[in-house]
Amino acid sequence: MFATLLGRLPRPSASRDGEGRDAHGRDLARDGDGEGRGLDLESSIEAAVRAQEDAGLEPITDGRLRGELSVMELDPAAVVAAWRFVAALTDRGVKQALPGPYSLGQRRSSAERGAATARATARATAGATAAATLRAADDLRAVVEALAGAGCPMIEIEETTAHLIGSDAVERALFRDAHRRLAEGVLGTHLSLSIVGGNAWEVGLEAMSAAPYASLAVDLIHGPDNWNLVTRLAGERGVIAGVLPAKASPADAREMLVWAARYAAGSNGRGLERVGIGSAGSWANLTWAAAVEKMQRLGGAARLAATPGGAALARQLDPRSVSARTAATGHGAIRPESEA
Repeated sequence: MFATLLGRLPRPSASRDGEGRDAHGRDLARDGDGEGRGLDLESSIEAAVRAQEDAGLEPITDGRLRGELSVMELDPAAVVAAWRFVAALTDRGVKQALPGPYSLGQRRSSAERGAATARATARATAGATAAATLRAADDLRAVVEALAGAGCPMIEIEETTAHLIGSDAVERALFRDAHRRLAEGVLGTHLSLSIVGGNAWEVGLEAMSAAPYASLAVDLIHGPDNWNLVTRLAGERGVIAGVLPAKASPADAREMLVWAARYAAGSNGRGLERVGIGSAGSWANLTWAAAVEKMQRLGGAARLAATPGGAALARQLDPRSVSARTAATGHGAIRPESEA
């Protein structure tokens, strides 16, 4: 059982009292008061790493503080260098997040067409998008292989628009083919498919599980119906349940976080060793202090979820936080932010 970030952190700020400095004497904002002067990028990433370590999170990320990767370019050497920078800061496992080929293909196609979009026929537009998606899969494959060769233990492929596919058979097939093109035959790393942004259950488990990803990460706040993917996914594949949003919600209760972890672990005999819990959506708009508190909550819930069941676990939980009906069905336990 583990806890990890599935989105972006806010930029840390230097602490006003000067406590907590890196090797160069720069403040690392360990007290996380969210105020004071800003840190440079490298110091911000180091502060994010230290905060994750303190919270017990792993795998570690750079907090996505470098911003989104370019729509038009994916430079394997640059991505590997960025990952190595973070890996050198900690003795814990460090993962690297990459955009998914389906979402990236759509963005690339839009950028390439530009003003010509309005004049393009629907068939030409669809063909251009499909071609851009498959090219994106090839480009991402090169980055994945470079990261695996460098020793990156986990690579997260994040799809932000999969929930828009719905029941469209053509788009389902494109999604499936792009991910197979990216993932089949990759060795030396744990590949994880991350579905964020909304309910992607209607896409179908076949399309979602066609490529050989070792695990599936899903946002269960903005897409609560994604529980259907979790409960039907083969037990030998891991699950990362994105259950802690930036906005205050019922998911802030540790009972809800523990319930989500153990419910995922109980599906198809998966077991706690194949389950993690994570953030849901971006935390970039939080203060640094609030983000630190969220990380602590996430790490603490993962440790608690790993406690053997029975009296020892029950003593630490409030049973009123999860109803029997909710626990039995897996629906409605965690409400979307808009309903919180």
